[in-house]
Amino acid sequence: MAESGLKHILYVEDDPDIRTVAKISFEIVGGFELNCCASGMDALQQIRNGYVPDLLLLDVMMPVMDGPTTLFELRKMAPTANTPVVFMTAKVQSVELEYYRNLGALGVIAKPFDPMTLSDQINEMWARRQ
Repeated sequence: MAESGLKHILYVEDDPDIRTVAKISFEIVGGFELNCCASGMDALQQIRNGYVPDLLLLDVMMPVMDGPTTLFELRKMAPTANTPVVFMTAKVQSVELEYYRNLGALGVIAKPFDPMTLSDQINEMWARRQ
């Protein structure tokens, strides 16, 4: 179940199959509302259109605009200037994890992920954010 204060997640992922699995996992298993975007540019447009997420969940490796670049651009926008972020990636070496944390990430979810525990992972990171 969604942790108190966390309901709306903006998820940026270029792979449609992964978006589908995550949507089912977050909405059916976790009780969240997931707004999926296929690219960083789509995410920026969602914010320009007035969407205000509680959490940013960003794939790291995407064409054109990767996750860290997407975060950099989202930080320039008032609604997401301080929104907590979690990265999702297959690149989870210690140097990479340190880089994501230095970008301000609450945490990193390794791909492939377990759809049945994905919401629990997000809730745990959300609870540790302060």
